[in-house]
Amino acid sequence: MAAVASISRPGMASLEAPRLAHYLAVGLIAGAIIALQIAVMRVFAVGSWSHFGSLVVSLAMLGFSLSSVVIFAGKGWFDRHWQGSATAALLLIGPLAVGANLVAQTVPFNAIFLVSDPAQKWRLLANFLLYLLPFLAGAFFLGIVFLKSRTAFGRVYFADLTGSGLAGLVVLVSLYLFAPETIIVVPLLLWAAGSLLWFAAFGAWKSVVAGVAVAALSIAGYLLLPGLTGIPDITVSQYKGVAYARNFPDGKRIYRSVSPFGDLQVYASSYMHFAPGLSDNAAFGMPEVPANTYVGMYRDGDGPEGIMRNLAPAEQVYFRYLPMHYPYVIKEKPKTFVVQFGGGISTQAALNAGSTSVTVAESNPMTLRAFRDPVLRDVTGNILAEPRLKVIDYDGRLFLANTAERYDVIDLSLADSVGLSNPGGFAISEKYAYTREAMLSYMHALADGGVLSITLWNKEEPPKSVLKLYSTVAEAAKTFDPQGAANDIFAVSSYLSTTTVLFKRGGFTETEIKTLRDYTKSMSWEEVYYPGMVYDGSGAQRILDDYRASIFGSGQDAMLTQPADATAPADPTAPANPNCDPTAPADPTLDACADAGGNAGPQVLPATELQRMTWHALLTGGWEKLASDYVFDARALSNDQPYFAAYVKVADLPRTLDRLDLFQDDWGYLLIWATLGIACVTAASLVLLPVLFGWRIVFSRSRGKLGTILYFACLGLGYIMVEVGLISRFTVALANPTVSASVLISSMLVFSGLGSLFAERIFDRARTLLPMVLLAVCVLLLAYGFYLSPVLDWIGAYPYAVRLLLCFLLVSPPAFLMGMPMATAMTWLARLGKEHLFVWAWGINGCFSVIGSAAVPIVATSFGLSAVLQWAAIAYLVAIPAFFAVLLPSKAMPIGQVAHA
Repeated sequence: MAAVASISRPGMASLEAPRLAHYLAVGLIAGAIIALQIAVMRVFAVGSWSHFGSLVVSLAMLGFSLSSVVIFAGKGWFDRHWQGSATAALLLIGPLAVGANLVAQTVPFNAIFLVSDPAQKWRLLANFLLYLLPFLAGAFFLGIVFLKSRTAFGRVYFADLTGSGLAGLVVLVSLYLFAPETIIVVPLLLWAAGSLLWFAAFGAWKSVVAGVAVAALSIAGYLLLPGLTGIPDITVSQYKGVAYARNFPDGKRIYRSVSPFGDLQVYASSYMHFAPGLSDNAAFGMPEVPANTYVGMYRDGDGPEGIMRNLAPAEQVYFRYLPMHYPYVIKEKPKTFVVQFGGGISTQAALNAGSTSVTVAESNPMTLRAFRDPVLRDVTGNILAEPRLKVIDYDGRLFLANTAERYDVIDLSLADSVGLSNPGGFAISEKYAYTREAMLSYMHALADGGVLSITLWNKEEPPKSVLKLYSTVAEAAKTFDPQGAANDIFAVSSYLSTTTVLFKRGGFTETEIKTLRDYTKSMSWEEVYYPGMVYDGSGAQRILDDYRASIFGSGQDAMLTQPADATAPADPTAPANPNCDPTAPADPTLDACADAGGNAGPQVLPATELQRMTWHALLTGGWEKLASDYVFDARALSNDQPYFAAYVKVADLPRTLDRLDLFQDDWGYLLIWATLGIACVTAASLVLLPVLFGWRIVFSRSRGKLGTILYFACLGLGYIMVEVGLISRFTVALANPTVSASVLISSMLVFSGLGSLFAERIFDRARTLLPMVLLAVCVLLLAYGFYLSPVLDWIGAYPYAVRLLLCFLLVSPPAFLMGMPMATAMTWLARLGKEHLFVWAWGINGCFSVIGSAAVPIVATSFGLSAVLQWAAIAYLVAIPAFFAVLLPSKAMPIGQVAHA
């Protein structure tokens, strides 16, 4: 009570004319809240399967919504006791952040078991409520400040937004200095600085002392309590790759680096094996499979990405048993481009195959730094110093889209070597390296006769990702070569392992087809498509029906446990010689591999049959019907919908409710629907609660209530959809979701803050000018939706520092204008004496921000990222007529008093 009493003095009784110190304090506290959002996202990313960005943003917005409801219900009390309540809320932010994070580590949730384990739902709820607490305290403080500075709302709002935006940049830099287990120190420091400045601005020196004590205890508790209590700094899911590495008896971490690009760790162990698509025949065809071949690289605990040691000459035949060797079977001494360096396996395979030059791209600078570290240099034989190797330090997709160079081989092997084989299933994340536009860039960068080789994990039954890949490659091939696409493709797969698709510019010759088929047979992989392949689709519909029945049937009407009957007639070109030596030093010897392994008989796995019918339909017709009949969504990836996720068709969602355990690997998609449902119910409750607590006000004869509610709902929905939607779009140029989020949020908030400050110039002409501003926002968002993608591709080819600056500036035009509507409307509510609507309007805005942040991933996966901006544009368009309701006085006033509005 001493701290509260110390600020109860006449000089502090009002915030109608805040001073500079007040604005700075508000900016620091708002910045601490944004920094805490990013920090919590990092904690989730390392401990669980995703950063759960939309969930964290929803938490923050929910805090503002809930606090506004409470302040609305007790407005009179908060008006009288604002000093004490603001002080209490301010001092609680730090302790609640520390306590919530510590307790949350004792109740970790595993998203992949949300369906099968009822306890996970309660663990998720516990995490939700725990992390809500510090955001709620921060929202109470800011809500009270806004309440008491109504006439200066525009400037306070400017401090709030600008402080939040600049804090995003502070966090971005801090990610180089703080590991994920200590990153919450950053928001704690911002909170401590803001608290002390706030109290000092009022001359409340006892509160300053109390603030110093609480801040010191909070920071010390955050750093020391995990060690003292035995609670982990971050509880990492036992199913994440790094958890396995740590549990190996001889597991040892040999390298670690932290940055905005992630927490990169490398572990070594004799138990570690990483053989992406390795043929089973390696065990028979090699004298001895190399031992201790790999160390494992983990990004935010996901992995491993295998880093292969430098193999002795006698061991290098190992590469020929990997699917990334395919293009080198028919291309001798090629000029090669590797789209993503990753763990370096594709690069080593290219060098081993005799490439005259290898250009490799890697957009993550921390990966390149790791490979230049002495520890990994010793492991790989200093691969980056290989004379034939040239490194491009940005996205290979963007390089190929802008280069005049042409390559004999372009390799895209397991570019996401973790995400699409993850035991955690699929989070909603963008895979721009695999889109239709990316494939076209690769195809255009091929020399005449050049080969594009794409290898992807094939670990799903029923198949999902591979079908999306096939449809994407086929669409690109038919665009690139409308007449000859069917002759340009060769595809193979290995059941529950990998699939490889080859595209040759100019088409495969008969000799090349035979050589590739011989190699496929020698590796015991399965042919999925080659030019001239005979296919009889008489059993296609049964396969499709059985797959649907296996998911939505009774469990007794599917026959997928048996291989499909091979109804295709015998192929006279099929290999027929059982003698084969794939380890021979030169590819021409593979001609001896005619019929390696003998006649496999007519038995074909349903997954293989499905893949064959997919290619047949894609290249000869009938794909639309097949895609419609198949149980999962197999649409091609594009820059607008770059997702290997959201496989459940929207029309089938109601049918999943009684069999959710069958969709555990698509938990990310189901979770966002659940999040949207919870957000809608929560928002509706928060909108209705004021009706219960303040029904006299709500149902009073106050003009423009419904229009005012609609206006602020549109602003909340539109703004957050732009913010969250653009984070995904900017990943195209910035190549990392954390960096994209930090830059985008910072830019949006800083320029919106400047817009809110500039709005003071239009307050008196708001009736005329603000509708023009809202219309301009609508037009800009529509334009960004249509034209942003090529601009980001262009930006992505610049050095990283330039990319950061250009992306920061790119969003400034709409963001600046989007800062004006909120400040203008809130100021007019205060001017017109609509104090009963002032707090409620803030809460309405927060409620629909919760809905908007949850809706973005659903709109993006269902309709595309451009649709997110289009929906936001519609929200701002609807806000135009609603704004005139804001300007209506509570009761009829003489015309002269309102004409200036």
